[in-house]
Amino acid sequence: MIDTAVILAAGRGTRLEALGTQIPKGFIRLGERPIVEESIIRLRRAGISRIIIVTGHLDEHYRDLAARLGSGIERVHNPLFSESGSMHSLYAARDLLTDSDFLLLESDLTFEQRALSAVLEHAGTDVLLCSGTSASGDEVYVEADGNRLVNVSKRRADLGGAVIGELVGITRVSAPLYRGMLASAEAHFRNSLRLEYEHALVAAGCDRAVDCLLVDNLLWAEIDDAHQLERAAQYIYPHIVSREHGLAD
Repeated sequence: MIDTAVILAAGRGTRLEALGTQIPKGFIRLGERPIVEESIIRLRRAGISRIIIVTGHLDEHYRDLAARLGSGIERVHNPLFSESGSMHSLYAARDLLTDSDFLLLESDLTFEQRALSAVLEHAGTDVLLCSGTSASGDEVYVEADGNRLVNVSKRRADLGGAVIGELVGITRVSAPLYRGMLASAEAHFRNSLRLEYEHALVAAGCDRAVDCLLVDNLLWAEIDDAHQLERAAQYIYPHIVSREHGLAD
């Protein structure tokens, strides 16, 4: 049973312009709480008792959040957040993840509870959650051979095979897969720290099968820019609340 999650929360939110200089993306509010806090509530509801947050930009917000939410929240700081990609943040947490399977989440997400249950209940040990068409304007497409991960890209034309869906930003990672991601990252870091976790996942997936789990009508949104924020606030979040009859305390 998985009891650990890692939330990648080091990004600077530059595409959110002034808002991104004031708060980390995870502290955007669509309801009463920051979206990262809602993710933590959902994780705890799903049985996740240990949550590791990798911080960078405006780290003090997460320090205060961890103090307020109490036990089970751990923080790791990526001091090179401004010059590295998300895989460097995941790499920074390696000493806390020895032989642990975990859920991997991005901090700038809002999503239904069933996104977590679908991944946790799937038979595979390594699972990449995919959705149907989101029309978000910043899609990351997932190429699969059957249901096995082959590649990801924001440019659909760059993918040579069948596109199974869009990357959501929630992944179930086994300890062996994580070791493969670390090995791929260490080789890449010799030349550049700018490596996104999903590309390390694809590289590690060459040696270990990663299942692509499609939940076609999933309600979710990533918030990277003003357009995505408006879409999440005006459409996605109200529909999540309506579908789930509100967030439990």
